Amino acid sequence: MSRKVLVLGEVRDGSLRNVSFEAVAAAKTASEGGEVVGVLLGESVSVLGAELIKHGADRVVVVENEKLKQYTSDGFSQALLAVIEQEQPEGLIFGHTALGKDLSPRIAAKLGSGLISDATGVEAAGGNVVFTRPIYSGKAFEKKIVTDGLIFATVRPNNIAPLEKDDSRSGDVSSVSVDIKDLRAIVKEVVRKATEGVDLSEAKVVVSGGRGVKSSDGFQPLKELAEVLGGAVGASRGACDAEYCDYSLQIGQTGKVVTPDLYIACGISGAIQHLAGMSNSKVIVAINKDPEANIFKVADYGIVGDLFEVVPMLTEEFKKLKVHQ
Repeated sequence: MSRKVLVLGEVRDGSLRNVSFEAVAAAKTASEGGEVVGVLLGESVSVLGAELIKHGADRVVVVENEKLKQYTSDGFSQALLAVIEQEQPEGLIFGHTALGKDLSPRIAAKLGSGLISDATGVEAAGGNVVFTRPIYSGKAFEKKIVTDGLIFATVRPNNIAPLEKDDSRSGDVSSVSVDIKDLRAIVKEVVRKATEGVDLSEAKVVVSGGRGVKSSDGFQPLKELAEVLGGAVGASRGACDAEYCDYSLQIGQTGKVVTPDLYIACGISGAIQHLAGMSNSKVIVAINKDPEANIFKVADYGIVGDLFEVVPMLTEEFKKLKVHQ
């Protein structure tokens, strides 16, 4: 059964986030040969339409308005609902990001629709679209289908492989005019505390520190290793509570959930709250002086030792590998 599926392209600092392309791939599966329509909301975002098409969208609908320059749930929901009314899709796919987690339930409530959130897999089977999502802090997985109404889901970053970019693809990029009004909140200024470089939630490599780093200076070796590997730095709640780093780096049940290809845990004991945020990483390496640390139970590789000795050694070895590549 072919379907028209809308995909919300998420823009940050003038470029599309990688999860947008992963959402397109999920929409391709959900559409079962139907049309995948990208949606871009913001100010001066139409130039990004071609990028969505090259990654698999058939065409793109753009809503440009100065009131959409910064995300607000009021403004974006008005714009997106106008696009939904025009396109009448059978499905909607968002990224499971801060924006997606805020906007998707609002849209679902407005449409009287169900919502499958935080999907890590999608497949078509027997005329249904089957979504896989983690439950019980990642200890188990459930499969869900939509039995009535819109197929509406958010997909977790780094779990669904994007389609291969095809520069030869072309499609229509059209504009829709929407009168954004009655905004209850206006963003005057955005202050970023997040570290520069790779986005933590989308990083392929994450080097994370816990209380074992002992101080804010203790994160420096981790930053150097992450830089060599082209990854991002994360932290446990214990490290954040101890004020070794900002809470924007926190990974866990009350922080960010990450699923990188490689997760290196340095000086992290492995509390269940932290494991909930990283246990689905493809390869986990644990570095800890305590051989009985809980983190070793989920690690694929474990190094019992002082992180201040082990991490610099790893950094130097990776540097040598990069030189010989």
